[in-house]
Amino acid sequence: MTETFAGKTALVTGASRGIGFGIAHELLTLGASVAITGRKPDAITEAARKLVEDTGVPEDRVLGLASNAGNDDDRASAVTAVLERFGRIDVLVNNTGINPIFGPLMDADLGAVRKIFDVNVVAALGFTQLVWKAWMAEHGGAIVNLASVGGIRSTGAIGAYGASKAALIRLTEELAWQLGPKVRVNAVAPAVVKTRFAEALYTGREEEASQQYPLKRLGTPEDVARLVAFLASDAAAWITGETVRVDGGLLATGTLG
Repeated sequence: MTETFAGKTALVTGASRGIGFGIAHELLTLGASVAITGRKPDAITEAARKLVEDTGVPEDRVLGLASNAGNDDDRASAVTAVLERFGRIDVLVNNTGINPIFGPLMDADLGAVRKIFDVNVVAALGFTQLVWKAWMAEHGGAIVNLASVGGIRSTGAIGAYGASKAALIRLTEELAWQLGPKVRVNAVAPAVVKTRFAEALYTGREEEASQQYPLKRLGTPEDVARLVAFLASDAAAWITGETVRVDGGLLATGTLG
């Protein structure tokens, strides 16, 4: 096993399952100590236990934190807890995202739209501010934001979510400019990944949905996790402000539908 992140600590938000869990797993196998956050205490405790079990790392290299990314106090408490446990935060992965709206924007509840932007965009900036001030401004580091192909091209169905991810992509570019050279900031833009979060987009029609992809399959959390680990590593030392698609070639076809 390559110890790419030996001696380093990563904070991965929204990591009780799905893509976030996959990212935490990948970083652990590459030598990092990892803190994960999630809203539900039981789920995040179980995720931390499973990470230890699956990777075989010592328990003291994994920290599970019940934390609501959309809450200012919770974010601050999470960052404080990571520093108290590990003494450093070298990598921040802003993975938390919600999408409670599906369908035409003209029918969208504006309160739900505000919530999407608060969690998908404002919370990412909030975590970045905290980690920057607490550690990275002095010591450096890497930040990776989880965007979406829906933030690059319109879908017609998840418009509010896509708009929030477009904002996150723009935020990534701005932060790369403002936080360099100490901190690199990049984003990844997955297409449909087989997780509970995206089930509505493929359940009962996975084979049909896969046919629009040149690689003829949907993504997995591991596909995204490997790219995130690369962007967070020293192998990507001259890459910042980028949004890298991990979409099985979907956008190469010129459509999202």
